[in-house]
Amino acid sequence: MVRFLLYRLLTAIPTLTVVSLMVFFLMRNIPGDPAALMLGDMAQPGQLEAMRTAMGLDRPLPLQYLFWIGGVLQGDLGRSIATGQAVLPLMLDRFTVSATIVLVAVFLATLIAVPAGMLAAWRQDRPTDLGIVAAATLSMSVPSFWLGLMFIMFFGLSLGWLPVVGYVSFERDFWGAFLYSLMPIGTMVLIEFGAITRMARASTIDVARLDYITHARAKGLSERQVVWRHAFRNAFAPTWTLIGLILASLLANIAVIETVFTIPGLGRLLIDSIYARDYPVVQGCLLLIAFVYVIVNLLVDLVYPFLDPRVTA
Repeated sequence: MVRFLLYRLLTAIPTLTVVSLMVFFLMRNIPGDPAALMLGDMAQPGQLEAMRTAMGLDRPLPLQYLFWIGGVLQGDLGRSIATGQAVLPLMLDRFTVSATIVLVAVFLATLIAVPAGMLAAWRQDRPTDLGIVAAATLSMSVPSFWLGLMFIMFFGLSLGWLPVVGYVSFERDFWGAFLYSLMPIGTMVLIEFGAITRMARASTIDVARLDYITHARAKGLSERQVVWRHAFRNAFAPTWTLIGLILASLLANIAVIETVFTIPGLGRLLIDSIYARDYPVVQGCLLLIAFVYVIVNLLVDLVYPFLDPRVTA
């Protein structure tokens, strides 16, 4: 296991290096002068040159990259052009908001979708199976922004049960944060319910055809014992891989949900920084998202051998 962990960590280094190169050089090709954006339209040529020198923009691009990646390795991602704040604390503060919503949404979606998928598999081609598959397909077909807007119109405007826009941190007001988070979490749960349900159903059908399931039934075990004692572990292994991918992709694509519900998370920060051409923040956000992808996939690979005994680390 230790050797496997070290190997996966080593293979992650080239991935993150390539991502950092792409992020840095693509950002440098975007039209606009960061120094001019920081100083404004009234800046004098001498001020612009001094600011470019201070920001290291007068150096060759390879040297700029080396200075930037050296700062990243020391935890210094620079300062926001728009606000002057240090990028790393700003990102981590926003990342906490996004991670809280995504983790809760994925947990609830898994809690609902895995049993639903297994039930559909055990009732294959029956009305229960057809109903669950139809619900899962509908869930996968609905755009997240449209579902979020429908939630706002129904629960926020028509019924007045939940606040429409805004956000309060859990540290400041737990109940208020809970109310503000219900609609975005509910939207993400319904959107991801379909993919997890279909994967759980497909993997359970494959496991149900194996010889050891037939043997378990022949021993006189009840269907509940066959499902939870013998089928669940192996059926859940492929679903776990999908859950890991969904978790990582939601953190990268949560900008849509955060924009609809005006949540100050990492995705909203990335969108606002792109519009403001705040290069240091955009670079930091993209690098953090790539890092999250690598870590989540590493955790999935580490847990997989415990779920499926046939896989060894």
